[in-house]
Amino acid sequence: MKIIVCIKQVPDAKDVRLDPKTNTMAREGVAAIMNPFDRHALEEGVRLKEQYGGSVTVVSMGPPQAEAVLREAVACGADEAVLVSDRAFAGADTWATTYTLGKAIEKNGSFDLIICGKQAIDGDTAQVGPGLAKRLHIPFVSYVKKITGLANGILSLHRLMDDGYDEVEMPLPGLLTVVKEINVPRVPSLKGKMKAKSLSIKTMNAEDIGADAECIGLPGSTTQVVKVFSPVFKGERAMLQGTVDEQVEQLVNKLEPYL
Repeated sequence: MKIIVCIKQVPDAKDVRLDPKTNTMAREGVAAIMNPFDRHALEEGVRLKEQYGGSVTVVSMGPPQAEAVLREAVACGADEAVLVSDRAFAGADTWATTYTLGKAIEKNGSFDLIICGKQAIDGDTAQVGPGLAKRLHIPFVSYVKKITGLANGILSLHRLMDDGYDEVEMPLPGLLTVVKEINVPRVPSLKGKMKAKSLSIKTMNAEDIGADAECIGLPGSTTQVVKVFSPVFKGERAMLQGTVDEQVEQLVNKLEPYL
């Protein structure tokens, strides 16, 4: 089975801050990590490889420094790594991102399964996985919490729902987005770290993937972030005094204008 896992380098959530002058996320001096949900996608890909055989290729779209998370993924069991990087990709929204990743995956050859994390913690849109499946014209299942089996090219899954889970079957090739409940990611092994250190990472730019300049980066984005800001807390509070009945009456009087 040839498995592709899409991963993203994101700012460490505990260090995220906003630039008060530009109203954009300040990335200078902020630690970058592998998107936490993508760790679970990677772990599931490696487990499937160990159970059914095959290979795991990790793909990331980002700046040159995103190579760090690709090497980390190899240290955790991935076999190959592809970095899709070009200044022309800067400013891409999820629409342009899925186009870019789709072109890169098509150029990289055939595959049986693509696994993505549920969402990235810096954007929280949960759009890239389903959007990528649409671009590649393959079936997908989101919020997967368990893979129960594979037989005759059909993957059996549990999809997390608010009131339990659905039992779903998906033909391959296909795409999954997974939730954190699916597994516990492993830590890199010494052997894996040694392999990651010496691995040659394949880098692809806009020309390599045959991208249309009008479909990538800002030109290819259908949405733009106009402003990012921290919400201002404007809550009001009042202390109610007296007996319980008196406090209830005061509360009703305060809430009545909003009813």
